[in-house]
Amino acid sequence: MYALPKTVIDNLITAVLVLDNDLLVTYANPAAEQLFCQSSRRLRGHSFTKLVKQSSIDLFVVKETIKNGQGLTDSDVTLEINGRQRKVELSASRLIYEHCTSILLEIRTISHQQRISNELSQKEQQHAARELVRRLAHEIKNPLGGLRGAAQLLEKMLPDPSLKEYTRIIIEQADRLRKLVDRLLEPQKPGRLQQENIHVILEKVRLLVTLESQCINVVRDYDPSLPNIEINPEQMEQAMLNVINNAAQILQDTKNAKITLRTRTKHQVIINGQRHRLTARIDISDNGPGIATELQDTLFYPMISGRLGGTGLGLSITRNLIEQHKGKIYVNSQPGNTTFTILLPIQCVGENHE
Repeated sequence: MYALPKTVIDNLITAVLVLDNDLLVTYANPAAEQLFCQSSRRLRGHSFTKLVKQSSIDLFVVKETIKNGQGLTDSDVTLEINGRQRKVELSASRLIYEHCTSILLEIRTISHQQRISNELSQKEQQHAARELVRRLAHEIKNPLGGLRGAAQLLEKMLPDPSLKEYTRIIIEQADRLRKLVDRLLEPQKPGRLQQENIHVILEKVRLLVTLESQCINVVRDYDPSLPNIEINPEQMEQAMLNVINNAAQILQDTKNAKITLRTRTKHQVIINGQRHRLTARIDISDNGPGIATELQDTLFYPMISGRLGGTGLGLSITRNLIEQHKGKIYVNSQPGNTTFTILLPIQCVGENHE
């Protein structure tokens, strides 16, 4: 163990680790003990690559700090620690002590306020992207009617019936674009709300998916104590179906494909800056290849898709529908485990509607 100035190091809220050339822990301060839920004695000798199951950066790049003497700093790193993903700021620098060269690793968890700020920033960016797409959709919609009408008139005037095949193609493609535009211009407010059991909706969606993809095992892990939620059943069914359908399509080439539907109640949850005493948490997990890291922050934006041939509209529509219900959806993904989490406020008895 290194004779570091304990009165300073032990009182830091930053987790501090010292690693040797093989990335084995030789020192951990109390903040590191708290982060990894292990004592300093138990942490010593453990490989950092085993303490962190998944990482958004290559941990072996950290070893380069010993070779070249240049520090490494990343303010947006995702680490899986004790089965839980954490957003952290990570810094690595070379440490020379008593003629030994080691790595000084500092890990700072991103504060709750910063997470809220990031969420609000992403929400504003998504709103701007959605408005841009909606305006573009309006511009596309206007000439579509004229295009379709012109094709119909041309079809009536053509002397050769065999040529009508081409006008039918024009009309069909115009209709397809019209439907796409209509989806982009869907109302931004929820329909009629009613008290509904979310498990009823999940079961409808589960049945639809299993009928279409019989090779996929859909596992249910429901909390029977979950109370009813005030929602629009049709819109919520569409939101759930978009997510589960995406998972099913991605799993088509996966052996032992499995989707897990899990529900739980959560207390004192903050959604978009507002605290809710009781919320429903719905997790939709699959064991597919995962979502590329660079796509995860923009996955819910219009026209962004992680699936070959995808339109990029399904998850954007889902997020819009969830937000209309004052809820939130986010994703955590790594190879073999992708989980979409939906949080929906539960209106407690005696609470006033806003």
